Parts: sequence; structure tokens; C-alpha cells
Amino acid sequence: MASASITAAKGEISNNQIEYFERIKAMNLQSKLIIGFGISDKNTFNTACNYANGAIIGSAFIKDLGKNGAEQINDFIKPITS
Repeated sequence: MASASITAAKGEISNNQIEYFERIKAMNLQSKLIIGFGISDKNTFNTACNYANGAIIGSAFIKDLGKNGAEQINDFIKPITS
């Protein structure tokens, strides 16, 4: 969990969140860490992945899917993963 809030694309990851990620990462937990709050684009995805094993783009993906349809999913995903 990245913060005590609802999921929604915010466009950036706050310094408070980064400090939280660093504390969790330093615990060397056995479970994989996945961040899923405030992840909406390549920048926030990459930042989250610096502190975790992966990231989940939820709200921004659903919003894009509703706007552009399933046929355009690759247009949303490719810029983030390339």
C-alpha cells in the first residue's frame, strides 16, 4: 500500500510516499512489493518500480479503456513499458 487513500491517478509520487517506499524496501520483506496508488504514466510507473518489484496502473488504465476502447489498449501500455 502506497498511502491511506483511494486509488486515482495523481500524476506524481510525493516525497512522503517515496520515504514510505524506502522504509518498506529497507525491511527486506520476503513478499514481493507492488505499488498501486497514484501510478498513471511511465514516470510514476518507473519511480514506483525503483522501490518495488512492480506497479499497478488501475484508475488511469480503466479511464483510458472507457475513453478509447479495448482496441487501443496497446496505445496506453506501450509508452509505459518501453
